[in-house]
Amino acid sequence: MTAAIVHAEFAWGQAVAQDHEEREERREDRGFCLHAGRLAVSSLYDELVLYPKPGLVSLVDNGSHDDMSADTFFRSLFALRGYFVRITEAGMRGAPFGMLRQLGIEAESRMLRATGGINTHRGAIFALGLLCAAAGACRAAGTALTESGIRSALMSAWGGGLTLHTRQGGASHGLRAARQYAATGAREEAALGLPSVFHVALPALKTTLAASGCWERARIDALFALMACVSDTNVYHRGGVEGARLVRECAADFLARGGTAAPDWRAHAVDCHRRFVAARLSPGGAADLLGAACLVHRLTRES
Repeated sequence: MTAAIVHAEFAWGQAVAQDHEEREERREDRGFCLHAGRLAVSSLYDELVLYPKPGLVSLVDNGSHDDMSADTFFRSLFALRGYFVRITEAGMRGAPFGMLRQLGIEAESRMLRATGGINTHRGAIFALGLLCAAAGACRAAGTALTESGIRSALMSAWGGGLTLHTRQGGASHGLRAARQYAATGAREEAALGLPSVFHVALPALKTTLAASGCWERARIDALFALMACVSDTNVYHRGGVEGARLVRECAADFLARGGTAAPDWRAHAVDCHRRFVAARLSPGGAADLLGAACLVHRLTRES
């Protein structure tokens, strides 16, 4: 066998091995994106099924809403499954913010078709979509999926685009409420790197989990922590300044009593729920941020 033939066979063998490695890497990357998408849907399910959840839709009742139910949310979740996979892939490819935004717009259209025009998950599409993209960016860079790693990836890749996004106009109820009451909306929260997720909800989740080992109670405490400090434009839209004050005071009182560590926590949370329903208040922004916190928690522990 001549040297040329040996060299050709060796080169062919290397090419076959490289092709196999590349195909295996693509398969593993696709598996990661599918996994992240499943975790995103699971995290929104975590939020939906939680109860007592003041003013919000659950499996028990429709909260302060006449136009939606748990079934509406389930239809929305089904419609959004592919979106979270696609935006994770986009983040892995280093897509610009404009592309992420377009994926979100398309997902919103699918949500509205599935729900008959009802906005169930607009805020969640934005927040959890960005976190999925950040997880994809971490995967591409070989960065560990930690809370700091995910947040750093989000800000380094799309912080500039998110800042510009806050300056653009819009006509949603949340944007109008943010302008009228100088509240921090979803755009501003994202541009700051989702501080309510990383500095409020996740610490509450981890503290209660460490103390009780109970995922339900951890989510309740995280939700009340968010309601106590977030300027929720959904609340301002429905209840104005007085509605926002009621939400903050009820949540702060629940936490001051010890949160879910108090023996009567469930009765107190149900009482908050009844008060919010009577006032037609629905802290949907806090619910979206709870879903986002559940996603980060799952990503950093199940990936």
